[in-house]
Amino acid sequence: MTEHHVSFRHMGPPELEAALRSARQHTLALFDALAAAGHDQAAQVPRLSVLNLPLWELGHIAWFAEWFVLREARSSLPGDAVKPSLLAQGDHWFDSNTVAHDARWALDLPEPEAIKCYCSEVLERIGEQLARSPGHDAALYPYRLVLAHEDMHGEALLYTLQTLGAAAPASCATMDADETMATGQLAFAEASFSCGGEQSRGFSFDNERPPLPCRLAPFAIDAGLVSNAAYLAFMRAGGYQDPGYWSDAGRAWLAQQGRSAPRYWQRDGAGDGWHTVRFGRRAALEPCAPVRHVSLFEAQAYCRWAGRRLPTEQEWEYAAASRRPGFDWGQLWEWTASGFLPHPGFTADRYREYSAPYFGSRQSLRGASFATPARLRSPHFRNFYPPERDDIFVGFRTCAA
Repeated sequence: MTEHHVSFRHMGPPELEAALRSARQHTLALFDALAAAGHDQAAQVPRLSVLNLPLWELGHIAWFAEWFVLREARSSLPGDAVKPSLLAQGDHWFDSNTVAHDARWALDLPEPEAIKCYCSEVLERIGEQLARSPGHDAALYPYRLVLAHEDMHGEALLYTLQTLGAAAPASCATMDADETMATGQLAFAEASFSCGGEQSRGFSFDNERPPLPCRLAPFAIDAGLVSNAAYLAFMRAGGYQDPGYWSDAGRAWLAQQGRSAPRYWQRDGAGDGWHTVRFGRRAALEPCAPVRHVSLFEAQAYCRWAGRRLPTEQEWEYAAASRRPGFDWGQLWEWTASGFLPHPGFTADRYREYSAPYFGSRQSLRGASFATPARLRSPHFRNFYPPERDDIFVGFRTCAA
């Protein structure tokens, strides 16, 4: 899978409204799949740090859209909305700034049908307002922001289905097909380029700006992600048992998790074979498909075993943005060697807490996954997660000087 690019800039008011409706249809399909599996109420969902309560998440998506579009909020800070919510307790229930993660399970939330009605009312009013928009970039920014926000929550809801072992809706059936990745590596000469700061797609997050001047030494990078077969060779060579391949943090994580294989891998009986579990169902591990659901620690250990390293996010961006034939990306998010840090001169956007609270405590990931909508895919998009996260759709590629 290579780059898929649908620019926000090419989406005027009619196209944006259609995209918002399509995103909502996808969100509701994912929520209904969770409800069908018995995960639509707080008592049915484990309180895990990697999960949101699906009913809360559904209400939050609509609340966020109402906050920035209908309520004309100047920022995401409490009190910065100009107009009141359609829900008397909307801010009390769904403001992620003020409602702590664990507290979401204890809220007296409305029933699912009532929250769906709220979602529908917000979407209808946004469509009416969008039809009156002048259509320039500044006027369309709030709509693009809430669309990107719902797109990302849609992917997170798919993570939730995988984590809880629930079946994905039929509309997602073709998204999760394994693809054989490119093999070999690509060499890049010493280069200077501007990292981030890209505006041509019509929307970007604050952590991509301002442009960061970069100078890269020559490097060679895998054309595709590390495969299941390559990762299995690392396992069979004692990769999980040899502490020399693991960082101090990695060894601590390994001891805590008791892990001897990637998340969701299971042995085939007493033999040396393996399979995985996807959305609650057994699935074959295709040898040439990329290994997925690995933590940063596992990716780093594999690299040490292989005598390689992870690419920096600047190396990854340069390779992807160069459009060099053979550079294959977009099936899974990819761990990089870079911590998530601001570009010098960083200024937070209206969505204040999107990036700034996580600088220095997360690792940068690049690319996209099969669950990422095409309009979000860009060589410049910066994702970020704690190094222990392996529930997301993530893999990695290796690099060398």
